[in-house]
Amino acid sequence: MDTAKNSYSNLTDAEIVDLTIQDQNVFLYIINRYEKPLYWYIKRISSCRDEEIEDILQDVFIKVYQNLNNYKPNLKFSSWIYRIARNLAIDYYRKNKKNINSDNTDEWFLDRAMLKHITDDFNVDDNIDNKALAEKIKSILNKMDLKYREVMIYKYFEEKSYEEIADILKKPIGTVGTLINRAKKQFIKISEQEKTEF
Repeated sequence: MDTAKNSYSNLTDAEIVDLTIQDQNVFLYIINRYEKPLYWYIKRISSCRDEEIEDILQDVFIKVYQNLNNYKPNLKFSSWIYRIARNLAIDYYRKNKKNINSDNTDEWFLDRAMLKHITDDFNVDDNIDNKALAEKIKSILNKMDLKYREVMIYKYFEEKSYEEIADILKKPIGTVGTLINRAKKQFIKISEQEKTEF
């Protein structure tokens, strides 16, 4: 099994998709490759509890498997699977946002390497305590319009390129650039309203 796992880890997503269409057991390797990144992505977008994220994630992989024959290799597989995860996570968020508790600061916000991407763009003082900084950033993100919060997460936490964000959102790259610029302005505006000093 380890040998097989190692051999599959060297394959591209497109190659694994082709093999999965021939042998459904290979789908396990798609799950292994994307389960963790999609889990954190869904958590960032939806602020759901762990058990809810597991449910959404299960739905994501069911939908991916059911639609694997419709996947077009001209689109990056990672963008395609993120698009499916996005649609399901946002649907869940919109239906349940009144019941979502986003007060707790999760460990994914406490990683200084991850925070650095956002702190560099907003001239944040590197001497601020990680937890305090993370709480401020999360508080601001949670007050942002979903469309702006979403692109901030893609850019700063998922480290997606403009091209990848455009693929996920099905929008032109120019529109993505506009969304990111507006998101930055809203982030700054909310931080000023909260008197959050960076």
